[in-house]
Order: sequence, then C-alpha cells, then structure tokens
Amino acid sequence: MTDTTAPGAGTGALASPASNSDLYRAVWRWHFYAGLLVLPFMITLAVTGALYLFRDELDAILHADLKRVEIRETLAKAAPSAIVAAALDAHPGTAVKYTDPPVANASAEITVKADTGQRLAVYVDPYDATVLGALPDRGTVMWTVRYLHSLRYFGPTVRAVIEIVGGWAILLVGTGIYLWWPRKSGRGGVTSVRGTPKNRMFWRDTHAVTGIFVGAFIVFLAITGMPWSGNWGAKVNEWANGNNFGYPSGVRVNVPMSDVKLAETGQTAWSLEQARIPNSTDAAPQARDMGIDRAVEIVDGLGLHRGYALALPTSPTGVYSASVYPDDLSQQRVVHLDQYSGKPLVDMTYADYGPLGKWLEFGINVHMGQEFGLANQILLVAVCLAIVMLAVSAGVMWWKRRPSGSLGVPPMPTDPKVFRGLLAILIVGGIVFPLVGASLLVMLAIDLLVIRPLGKRAAAR
Repeated sequence: MTDTTAPGAGTGALASPASNSDLYRAVWRWHFYAGLLVLPFMITLAVTGALYLFRDELDAILHADLKRVEIRETLAKAAPSAIVAAALDAHPGTAVKYTDPPVANASAEITVKADTGQRLAVYVDPYDATVLGALPDRGTVMWTVRYLHSLRYFGPTVRAVIEIVGGWAILLVGTGIYLWWPRKSGRGGVTSVRGTPKNRMFWRDTHAVTGIFVGAFIVFLAITGMPWSGNWGAKVNEWANGNNFGYPSGVRVNVPMSDVKLAETGQTAWSLEQARIPNSTDAAPQARDMGIDRAVEIVDGLGLHRGYALALPTSPTGVYSASVYPDDLSQQRVVHLDQYSGKPLVDMTYADYGPLGKWLEFGINVHMGQEFGLANQILLVAVCLAIVMLAVSAGVMWWKRRPSGSLGVPPMPTDPKVFRGLLAILIVGGIVFPLVGASLLVMLAIDLLVIRPLGKRAAAR
C-alpha cells in the first residue's frame, strides 16, 4: 500500500477533487510512510509465518529419520526410564525433559544438558529404546523458522520491531481503507481489477482490492502478534499474571515456590511465561525421588493430552512439571508433581485463565493456525500470500509512478490543521503501544524537518 498516486485518481495523477483535499493528502502521505517502513518486514513475517503454520507436517518430513518410527502393536513400549537411559548412554549428561510421543508413529524426545554444556534434543524409538539421533535443542528447521519469524535470532532490541511493525500495520490498513473508499459509481478498483499487468491501473486495483479483502486479517494478525513483542508483550504479561506467582487469579498456589519460571523449563503458553515452579516439600528423611516411570504413570492417569512435555527435577526441591499445549485450547494443562510423593502441587487448565488470558490465548492459537484445524491453516496461508501480493503490487505501482530522481513521496498537506488528527494518533498509539508512538514521533519529525524541506528545494529548481 505504498502508491505514490492517489488510489482513487483513475488513470491520471491527482485527477479527482478528493485527491486534492488536504485530508486526503495527509492520509495518502502517511499510508506511503507506513508501507515504506512495514512492507519489508511484513514480507518476511508472511513467508516465515506461512511455513510455520505447517510446522508439524514439515518437520515430520524434513526430520523423518528422527521423528518417525515404525508402529509395532505387538511390542510393548519401553519404559520412560529406559528411553532416558538410552539417550544418556548415547549423549552423556543430565536429562532435563522427557517429551511424550504425540502419536503412535512418533519418537520420544529427551532434552539433555550434555557434559559438553550443549543442550541436545535426543530422539529415541519408544518401542525398543533405540537412539535415532540428536539435534541441538530446538534445532529443527521449523524452530529456525519460528525464531526468524519472531526475530529472536537478533536479540531483544531488534525484537522490539515486532511491536512497531504491528502498530504501523494497523495504521497501514486504516489509511488504506480511507484511500480505497469509493468516491464515484462503479466497481472498478473497488471489488474488481481493471487493465492488464502492463497497465498501472491493474497494479493499483490489485493492491486496493486485495487490501480491502485481507485488511481485517492483517489487523488481527498484528494485534495477536503483539504478545510476542519484547516490550509491550512482556509488560502486559507481567500485568496480567504478575500476582499469584504468575498464575491466573483463583488458581490454588499456596505451596512453596521457587524462583524458576515455567518459560525457563521449555515451551509454554504465553499466559504462563511468568508462572513460577513450586518446590517439592514432602521429602521425609531418606526419601527418594519417585522416578520418571511413576511420574509418567501419574501424568497419564490425570488424563493429559498426548505429546506433553515432562520437565525433570534437577535438585532436591525440584518437581516433575508436565505441560501440554495442543491445538484444542480446552486441553491446555500444566501439572506440577512433588518429586517424592507424586502429589499434584498445581494443576491448571485453560478454564482457569482470566478473561484477558483466555482472549489472548485464543487469538494466539488462531494466529498459529491451530484453533480450527486445516481450515485455519489454509485461510492464514491465503492471507500470507495476499500480504506478499500487497507488497509486490505496492512496489510495482510505486516504481511506475515514481518521478525520475525522486522518492515519490505524496504531496504535503497545505493546511496545518490536518496534523491534529495525526497528533491524536500519536497520543493514542503512545499510550497503548509506547514504541509505536515513539516511532510515529520520529517519523513525523523526519517528515517535517527533512523530507518537507527537500521537497521544497526540489520544487524550487
């Protein structure tokens, strides 16, 4: 959505009265800036997001030698302790997590803190405890895609870009709707595309029509992606779950708590990133750890969804922490077991989340393509492809309209009063999303102090 001519202008630049209005110019100018800043990131997010929607399917293909095993119904599965022992024989160290096979033909995954200091994901056949191989922990192709999507590879400072991109994407959609809004009769450029790819109108119409059909989805993805942002997401999480040791209000947690957070033991729901791990307290003199076999037996008896991760105790006060986050939100669950008695210290499900946590987790689940199965995945892939199309069409029509030797920034409004609306956006954006508000201020300063004077000089030549 970065056209350098008014989307409602037909085939001639600045041809309609609406395009000459100061309000139209202001909206058009900031739509251009939003696209200039956001579209490169949105292409990356769209491509990596589309791939990650099919993470289980793609990892099963790309790492079939590690993740898939032959189903042997006549052969009893090996005990979890035997599976862990086999993993440690192959890769000496300390086992810190056991991941239950989610389906009958899946391998078990043992997370090992190796003697070398590296964390490894060791894959073991659950039927005969044969070690299939190992990767660095979270070292699959889809984990790489996920980290690229969230910009996690580039550190916390760069991850703040997610919040800024999300806010600017919303601004991009809002200004795009205003520019698209029909100002004369006819469906051309509103719901239908005119011309051919050789024609500028074709790209303008493609951009406008595609944008209006997927605009609401872009806003949804922007808002539901905010919880992963380094600044806003962390603060909202802390505010929503900062009390009660990071658990939703009402969850029984009147047991001794450690300083270790659930997010430090492995993948967890966004709402529980701040949740602290309880301490085992039932240790009698000479008490012994009940062992992983008994822990798995208890977890299975509690009815956790298959594919759960069981974090193993690594200290005398540690616990067995079972957590699972399947596609079905109602099956999300976290259970902490005393390592000596096996008593559940904390047992909570999605139903225990507060209203904010439930809405955010629902949005995140849809964002990740999980809530509505294959239909959810297909819809979001189509949206991702549309986002790429928006970026391509924006670039093409900008290039076709761009004056020679100029960036092609839309004209500056002549009436300063139109900036009152921009200031309102700055205030609202700054309150709700501080980094977005700050970036808007920076862009406004650049526009007034750099781009406008350059435009005046070019016009005076």
